[in-house]
Formats: sequence, structure tokens, C-alpha cells
Amino acid sequence: APDIAGKGIANPIAQIWTGAMMLEHLGHPEAGRAVVTAIERLVEERKTLTRDLGGHASTGEVGQAIAALL
Repeated sequence: APDIAGKGIANPIAQIWTGAMMLEHLGHPEAGRAVVTAIERLVEERKTLTRDLGGHASTGEVGQAIAALL
């Protein structure tokens, strides 16, 4: 979305989930599942979400929160 590029407001969850799918496809199902589980926990906790999901976190903050849950 060019209109939000560089603003730090894009939701990175879909891109990170795609990475999890790639890990599974490449024969690393445990790693892929760990990423998906981290995303699910993040959304359930509702603490660190981007605006489109009702939060106030930046793109980077969401990515860091997912990484911390791994």
C-alpha cells in the first residue's frame, strides 16, 4: 500500500504468517507452527496490535512482539 509506506502503520502479521508457511513448506513444521502460535497469542492478548486491529502499535512493535513470543 503506497499510501502508508514508511509510516510504520502497516500490519506485518500476514507477511510474518507467510514466512511461517514457507518454513513448513521447506520441511520445518515445528518452526512454522511456533511462528503461527506466537501470532495467535499476540492477537489473543490484544496488547500489541496495529490500528487496523484496534491497537496503537507500529509495524515494528508488532514484529518485535511476535519475535519476543517465540
